[in-house]
Amino acid sequence: MLILGISCFYHDSAVCILKDGRIVAAAAEERFSRKKHDNGFPKNAILFCLNSLGIAANEVDVIAFYEKPVVKFERIISQHLQHFPTSQKTFTDSMGSWLDKKLQMKKLLKEEFQYHGNIEFVPHHLSHSASAFYLSGFKDSTIVTIDGVGEWATTTVGKGEGRKISIEKEIRFPHSLGLFYSSITAYLGFRVNNSEYKVMGLAAYGDPSRFKTKVDKLITMYRDGSYALNMKYFDYTWADHMPSVMMEKLFGYPIRTRKDRLNKYHKDIAAAAQLKLEETVFNLLDQSYKRHRNKNLCLAGGVALNSVVNGKIIENTNFKNIYIPPDPGDGGGAMGAALYTHYQNSNKDLNKDFTPFLGPKYDWYEIEHVLKSEKLKYSLVTDSDKLLDRVTDLLIKEKVIGWFQGRMEWGPRALGARSILASAKTEKMRDIINAKVKKREMFRPFAPVILEEYIDDYFEAKNQPTALSKYMLTVLPFKDKGKREVPATVHVDGTGRLQSIARKDNPLYYDLIKLYMKKTDTPILVNTSLNVKGEPIVCTPDEAINCLLTTEIDTLVIDNYLVSKKSK
Repeated sequence: MLILGISCFYHDSAVCILKDGRIVAAAAEERFSRKKHDNGFPKNAILFCLNSLGIAANEVDVIAFYEKPVVKFERIISQHLQHFPTSQKTFTDSMGSWLDKKLQMKKLLKEEFQYHGNIEFVPHHLSHSASAFYLSGFKDSTIVTIDGVGEWATTTVGKGEGRKISIEKEIRFPHSLGLFYSSITAYLGFRVNNSEYKVMGLAAYGDPSRFKTKVDKLITMYRDGSYALNMKYFDYTWADHMPSVMMEKLFGYPIRTRKDRLNKYHKDIAAAAQLKLEETVFNLLDQSYKRHRNKNLCLAGGVALNSVVNGKIIENTNFKNIYIPPDPGDGGGAMGAALYTHYQNSNKDLNKDFTPFLGPKYDWYEIEHVLKSEKLKYSLVTDSDKLLDRVTDLLIKEKVIGWFQGRMEWGPRALGARSILASAKTEKMRDIINAKVKKREMFRPFAPVILEEYIDDYFEAKNQPTALSKYMLTVLPFKDKGKREVPATVHVDGTGRLQSIARKDNPLYYDLIKLYMKKTDTPILVNTSLNVKGEPIVCTPDEAINCLLTTEIDTLVIDNYLVSKKSK
């Protein structure tokens, strides 16, 4: 059975294809369109998934869409009527996209792909739930989803048992932890649905106590685990902006523009907002645990990308086993919708050998054609041991390496297929990569990639499940050993957002770090995404070469090719 999962029209459009319970391919549209967080109709991603099996659209048995557009449109109409006439401009501006595209999925698929088959519309938070539970390997689990908003739900609590998922409780729009955090993101002058992770990173520089009582006024937590936002501080129900004038009055400072410098009070507000998010999530999870008394937790939705929260769940709740998929956000909804549809239509279980490396890969002749056309100096090292020997020597000399290997990763994190790698032994390397390679804010930390078997030597892991660290979805405190040996990956608060690697998951990547350790006694490197500022992670060899030429990356490794900036 062939199932194509699609998510689009809010943010992070993506596509996934299943064949008889095996995930064959998956990718976000942004990787092809080169528009970061592209939310348009994912024509390129659909083509990639179809081509991965060499099929036409009409050979697909069912297309699964990650939400119910008609129900979502009902909510949009309802909120605008509730706030009319103040919502008139926002309502008018949004109607065109709804009538032209968002309610026309069947028409779009017919026009673009001549698809005339079955389309299943899976509820948004059910898609999120399926994206976590069916990949977790748990026989049963509590499932919690937290995001901005789907159709009406913003937070759900349910359970998974065997092949069945049920949602038992939900919190509805406008009360939303995702929209709370996005409103703070906007208040601090960052882009919504793009830069929430910057708020998370900035929070480590702040003192939450300064604004704690004020942020407490934004959210009320209840004993049953639910919460409610004080809507006088938020305008997103009727306007094209999120925080209200009342939020400015509450904090005593105007909304920051992107041109304004970041002051101490911005950092303190970020810290207080992060703390409030944590408190509210832990209260929700505490009550969810009491409901089922199940030690397993599956977590999904955009808020599950807050790796600081994730790293504190074990310590602050009764859950012992946690699974979050590599893309818990809206992009991951495409995979969740496909998985849910599979379990509704087939008695066959999902293939258990899941890997996040589901995107495009390129043959040697395609790579060499690009290198020759660019007239770049390169060498082909066919022996993998010799290749790794040369790359590790460059890393020891503090060279910055672009690492492009095999199939592109699924999800927003660079996991060793499209990465920038560097030594983590000096603080200056962090500053060099921020200023000269990534060209981004200096407060932003870099992730340490670590051999899985050495996590406890460098981190206060406290029984943390490696299912979180393998997809770079948790932040943990470094031990003193880590702070001394790999300062380039240590955040200001002494933590790191680690990626752990086991050999079975990515042999060449693992062997690279293992050899680096053999030469240096350190099983950790800097790992950040291979991309130019403002663009998504690279997909093709051409884009990787552009990244090499427009940044201060020293050497690009594309499969077995070592490429330098020098022309022939």
